[in-house]
Amino acid sequence: MDMLARTREILGKLVAFPTVSSDSNLELIAYAADLLSDAGATLLLSRDDSGTKANLFATLGPAGNGGIVLSGHTDVVPADPSEWTSDPFTLTERGGRLYGRGTCDMKGFIAAALAMAPRFAELDLARPLHFALTYDEEIGCFGARALVGEIANAGIRPSVAIIGEPTGMGVIEGHKGCYEYTTEFIGLEGHGSQPGKGVNAVEYATRYVSRLLDLGERLKARAPAGSRFDPPWTTVQVGRMVGGTARNVIAGACTVEWEMRPVTADDASFVKRDLDDYVDTVLLPAMRAVSPDCGIVTHVIGEVEGLQVVAESKAREIVCKLTGCDHADVVPFGTEAGLFQSAGISSIICGPGSIAQAHKPDEFIAIDQLASCLEMLDKLRLKLAR
Repeated sequence: MDMLARTREILGKLVAFPTVSSDSNLELIAYAADLLSDAGATLLLSRDDSGTKANLFATLGPAGNGGIVLSGHTDVVPADPSEWTSDPFTLTERGGRLYGRGTCDMKGFIAAALAMAPRFAELDLARPLHFALTYDEEIGCFGARALVGEIANAGIRPSVAIIGEPTGMGVIEGHKGCYEYTTEFIGLEGHGSQPGKGVNAVEYATRYVSRLLDLGERLKARAPAGSRFDPPWTTVQVGRMVGGTARNVIAGACTVEWEMRPVTADDASFVKRDLDDYVDTVLLPAMRAVSPDCGIVTHVIGEVEGLQVVAESKAREIVCKLTGCDHADVVPFGTEAGLFQSAGISSIICGPGSIAQAHKPDEFIAIDQLASCLEMLDKLRLKLAR
C-alpha cells in the first residue's frame, strides 16, 4: 500500500474516535501506541488526573539528546451532526477532499506521521525521532503542558519540535499567547424595588467588562513597532456573561468568561495589574460597604505562551529546507508550540490543511495537502538517516 493510501486508512480510524475534549482519548492513544510499537518505538505514556485522557510520547532511533519531535493534539471540538452533510465521525471523500471532524485540526498530520513511522524505522537513524500526541489542546493545552514536564523529568531533550497544525504546509514561526479566564462576582440578592439594600453582581460585572474594553483600547497604543500580527496589538475579548435570575431580583451572582491574546508577556502583566488594582481599590470596597460577604474571584482557565519569533531558529531552518519555503509567517491563532519553545526546544508550526476549515461543520482536508505533508516527512526521514 502506498503512503497516501495508508495515511487515508489511518485517518479514517483516527476520525472514528470521537475525541471531543470533554471525552476520553484513550482508545485513539492505544491505537497509535500499537502502530508506533509495531514500528519499534519506545513508548512513554501518561494520564491526566482523571485517568480518562493520556499523552503519548514515542521515540524511534538512538537514545540520547537531540532529535526532532512531530507533535499533534488528539482532541477535537464538538460536532453537531445536524449541521454536517455527512457523519462527522466517519471519514468521507468528496471531490478530492476528506471530510470529518479533526481531519485538518489536526488528525491529518498525525495520520501522516503514523503512516511514515515504519519508513523511519527502516533506516539507521543518526538522531532520535519523537512522536508527541497530546490531550486537551482545544481547552487550554493542558496535555502539552504536562508532557513537556514529563519528558524533561525523563531526561529527554529534543532539539526541534514541528507542530503540525494546519498551515497549508506553510512555515509559521510565531503566534500570540492565549490566556483564558472566568471571573465570578458574588453579590447580595434583594428585591428589585430597593437596589440600595443589595449588591447587584451583574452591575459590577458590567463595570468590570467596561474596564476590559477600555484596556483593549489602551493596548492598541502598546503595539510593538514592526509587529507582524493582525491585529498588531494584544487583544481582549469577552466571550460570555451570565447572571441574575429575574428582572425584579437584584442579581446575587454573575460570571464573565474572557480572554486576551498577548503579543508580549509585558502586555499580559499590564492587563492583570490594572484589573487587580481596579478590583481591589474600586469594585470590592463599594460591594463590601453593603455586604462584607461580597467578592470577585478570577479563575485561570489556561495561560498558554505564545510562540516568540527568534532571530536564529534551528526549527525554521530545517522546515524551510524540507518544504522549499523561503520565508516564515506569523498567525493569530494559538498552538502548543510556545510550550515546547519555553522548554528550550526550537519550535515551528507546519502542517497540512487550512485553519479556515477548523472548528466548522463539514471540516475537511484536501488530499493533495496530505501528499505534501508526506513529501516533507519523507525528506525529513532522509535527513535523519546516517
